[in-house]
Amino acid sequence: MAPLPRPARALRWIGSSRKDYMEFPSQVQDSFGFELFLAQTGQHPPSAKPLKGFGSGVVELIDNHDGDTYRAVYTVRFDEAIYVLHSFKKKSKRGIRTPQTEVELIRARLRDAEALYTRNKEHGS
Repeated sequence: MAPLPRPARALRWIGSSRKDYMEFPSQVQDSFGFELFLAQTGQHPPSAKPLKGFGSGVVELIDNHDGDTYRAVYTVRFDEAIYVLHSFKKKSKRGIRTPQTEVELIRARLRDAEALYTRNKEHGS
């Protein structure tokens, strides 16, 4: 007998991540949307890679479309939800490294997600 699929965790958007995501080309939204669904159900999305410098549980999705690179960063550290921390089009033409300004924004939003998670746990929601 096949194992039962894990119930889907909620998907929560931090800061402007949803608004920024909605500005991506529809093909990128479709691709990331499917991959976020996989993460919600406890599966490993094909393009998911750990984001360096954040330890375990912070993951980035990468998609290339029409010569541009799009990224969505989320965390699976909290049991009740997947928190999308940041969605952005990579502008730097030098290498694949995530620009420092984006890294700092991701760190701040990870702290916001942690505070939201703690608040939800304390209030039983």
